[in-house]
Amino acid sequence: MAAGAAAASVPLHAQTVDFNAVARHYAVLVSASYEDTLAAALDLQAALKAFTAQPSAETLAAARKRWLEAREWYGQTEAFRFYGGPIDDDNGPEGRINAWPMDESFVDGTRDKPNGGLINNPKFVISKANLSRQNERGGEENIATGWHAIEFLLWGQDFNDNGPGDRSFEDFVDGKKPNADRRRRYLAVVTELLVDDLRTLVNAWKPATKGNYRARFEAGGRESVRKMIVGLGSLSRGELAGERLEVALNTQDQEDEHSCFSDNTHRDAVNNALGIENVWLGYYGRRDRSKVEGPSLRDLVQAKDPALAERTSRQIAQSVAAAREIRAPFDREILGDDNAPGRRRIQVVIDSLVQQSKDLVAAASAIGITQLTLVNP
Repeated sequence: MAAGAAAASVPLHAQTVDFNAVARHYAVLVSASYEDTLAAALDLQAALKAFTAQPSAETLAAARKRWLEAREWYGQTEAFRFYGGPIDDDNGPEGRINAWPMDESFVDGTRDKPNGGLINNPKFVISKANLSRQNERGGEENIATGWHAIEFLLWGQDFNDNGPGDRSFEDFVDGKKPNADRRRRYLAVVTELLVDDLRTLVNAWKPATKGNYRARFEAGGRESVRKMIVGLGSLSRGELAGERLEVALNTQDQEDEHSCFSDNTHRDAVNNALGIENVWLGYYGRRDRSKVEGPSLRDLVQAKDPALAERTSRQIAQSVAAAREIRAPFDREILGDDNAPGRRRIQVVIDSLVQQSKDLVAAASAIGITQLTLVNP
């Protein structure tokens, strides 16, 4: 769907919309999003099994394609963070799933440390429990698990100015590269751990399940709506505009881009922005091309301040449209002076996201929610 198309096509719900209705529909949307992400991750896992069973240029390309496809769905779920929900409460798996930036040499050999990493340490037993314990151990960049560990294993370090990394499939072939068997094992185990964590999130939001997070969220009324807005505002300003775009723009360092091995950072930005729009509109386009539609934050604000609801909808659509203008590879976009075309494209996205975070705060106030604790950069 083109940016802004959802805003134009998703109808406002004519019936009286209250906090409870919006919270219930949000739960439907979240559940659908995580189900699609899990299904895409299972497709990735199947492709990785085929690759590790018979490493070749073709099976590696197929696995990379599945990783990119799965990221399209996961990226939209980032709008469900930042309020202590199942993904990022004290016991949440977010750090195992999507932590970055990553010190590659913590996992495998690199150009500077060819014998580095857990893979090249024969004393380290590769298991889900051990990888989970090692993740971020000794430093935030010591990432052992999740999307980006898999990404690094598939693409390798990126030394290509015009494209992503190009790890050889022979790194996984016995006799071609030391510890190829451990590299295959690591890839299989880290993917199984990702699938397990995503399944945990699906279960937390599963409908008609007594005592799970969804049941509590649906009963939360105004407080649940407050959490929704905290998540959107925090992703807008602190995470996407700040950590994922401003930091890389300021440092001009490839290591600060989100998906630096696959050069998929431009799509990360689009899907994060789209996830915000999904929640605001109460709309989600599923993998099977069906649609989830229902009472939304926009509906609540529309009933109190139609002009503000429209302005916020336009701003959010503008952010999605601007994110689509960022070109790959992202590590080229961030270079140059402030007038460089790529840097200007990224700055437009940042400015739009900052404004929409302010609009979301105003929208919350319009419906009587004033105590927001947004994550700031």
